[in-house]
Amino acid sequence: GGMYCTSSSPTLTNCTFTDNTADEGGGMACYHSSLTLENCSFTGNTAGDYGGGGMYCYESSLTLTGCTFTDNAVSSSGGGIYCYNSPATLESCTFTNNSATDYDGGGIYCSTPASILTLDNCTFTDNTSGESGGGISCNYASLTLENCSFRNNTARDYGGGIKSNSDTSRLEDCAFTNNTATEGGGMYCIDSSPTLTNCTFTDNLANGDGGGIFCKSSSPTLDFCTLTNNTADE
Repeated sequence: GGMYCTSSSPTLTNCTFTDNTADEGGGMACYHSSLTLENCSFTGNTAGDYGGGGMYCYESSLTLTGCTFTDNAVSSSGGGIYCYNSPATLESCTFTNNSATDYDGGGIYCSTPASILTLDNCTFTDNTSGESGGGISCNYASLTLENCSFRNNTARDYGGGIKSNSDTSRLEDCAFTNNTATEGGGMYCIDSSPTLTNCTFTDNLANGDGGGIFCKSSSPTLDFCTLTNNTADE
């Protein structure tokens, strides 16, 4: 793809990754590395079966500020970013029109407990996934979101905005609007105990169950949350 890092600690500022292609990490692939990116953009990058249309991270740490991921695509998981055993901290980043055609995480896919995903003031708009998590899909990964918004994201099966099965998920001051899935238009939780504070779910759609939120084998805690005009067909 555009850039490959292994056992490295690069710092990138105002860099652009456009129309790059690889089996994993169309824009960038990193292994056992520590990356710091500021005001960087990933646009129109593609990846194959191994994931990460924009970026692929394997046992690495990632700090992003003011970065954009637009029109990136992958045939498997992680249209924008794929994280495996990789903690990631994102601030003021945007994910727009990224897609994971066959599987999970149109915007971001993260897996394993070591993938600690922390987001502040990030937006997810018009991202799509072939299975779960149009905006974000977390597979046994820790998720902390503050002041984040999810609008017009779509998952074919589970969680138009977010799909999560982490006991330690925490969302505060987040908004879910016009997201769509078969189950859990706004958010889908399985084997999970998320805590949501001051979150809003508006105009989300489930073609099956749970227009705003779908919970399976889960124990969510909601405090000062508002669910308005969400729709479920069943």
